[in-house]
Amino acid sequence: MRFELTSALLEWYAQHARPLPWRERREAYAIWVSEVMLQQTRVETVVPYFERWMARFPDLEALAAAPLQEVLSLWEGLGYYHRAHHLHRAAQIVVEQMQGQLPRDEARLRTLPGIGEYIAAAIASIAFGKDVIALDGNLRRVFSRVYDIDEDLSRPAGKARLQEYLSSLPIRGKAGDFNQALMDLGAMICTSKAPRCLSCPLRQGCRAFAAGLQEQRPKRHQRPKLPHHLVTAAIILRNHHVLIAQRPPYGLLGGMWEFPGGKVQPGEDLQSCLKRELREELGVEVRICQEFGSYRHRYTHFRVTLHAFRCALLAGSEPRPLQVADLKWVPLSQLSEFPMGRIDRLISVRLNTGDERAC
Repeated sequence: MRFELTSALLEWYAQHARPLPWRERREAYAIWVSEVMLQQTRVETVVPYFERWMARFPDLEALAAAPLQEVLSLWEGLGYYHRAHHLHRAAQIVVEQMQGQLPRDEARLRTLPGIGEYIAAAIASIAFGKDVIALDGNLRRVFSRVYDIDEDLSRPAGKARLQEYLSSLPIRGKAGDFNQALMDLGAMICTSKAPRCLSCPLRQGCRAFAAGLQEQRPKRHQRPKLPHHLVTAAIILRNHHVLIAQRPPYGLLGGMWEFPGGKVQPGEDLQSCLKRELREELGVEVRICQEFGSYRHRYTHFRVTLHAFRCALLAGSEPRPLQVADLKWVPLSQLSEFPMGRIDRLISVRLNTGDERAC
């Protein structure tokens, strides 16, 4: 069965492969960038970002030489900003220490920031023809159905059972196309919900389909409810400029710019929180004038509701970067030049279309 599976999959891929821009280039750098962008992001979202990225940073040298703020600006909207940090730093390491050439084997690839087991296998197989399977969520879903694996593939027992099947697949010399075929099959046919089984080239050998269990695979453990945080932010205007703060270089939204504020602590109301945060981060006292709207966003591990307020500095208060990386008074028309997370960008857009007067 395993030999038929491989042949059927590759025949299907030869006819139905998606025409993606990184497949046209086939070079290691382009494949690496695409795989980093595709982590937890849909292909249709990634394509325009990839094309803009390659136009600005056509090779490792261009990326390595670019300022981090420019890299973050080009990445804005893709989320998971640590990925952009890692790409930038890894490009610098490759240029400085590896003669500008990405390593060809998985072990050396995994020494670079942001390259884990999956991305290393994808680069090694697609760019360099190594016989390794790049196992991501799409591939796990396909295999869990084909082999009707009734165990959670994120747990040791499920991983071991899956590895047993994978170890004997005949992919020698075909791993790159095999991996890409599975990516396309998982995205187009063997989808998370409502899989198109009647159009699947693996239907005849699919054990879950035969048992009518395809929508019950892969088996998932129940995810805990995401915690929710209340957050505040200050809109402080002066002479048609607004104050923004830069987050520390690493961690959530590392190096991005935001309207200063922070998380509500137990027992605090919104305005008390904002005054405390501005005192701790910027060393200033403010008068809170009016609310500027509330904004919701969901991150991977938590949700936030941010309440923004127009504020005025009290006499004698001059902001200092006590707990932020940097501060700037920026003309409203130039806010688009500073990389921001989704909520802060929404606030900046609203500021540019509303009343600019300080309170």
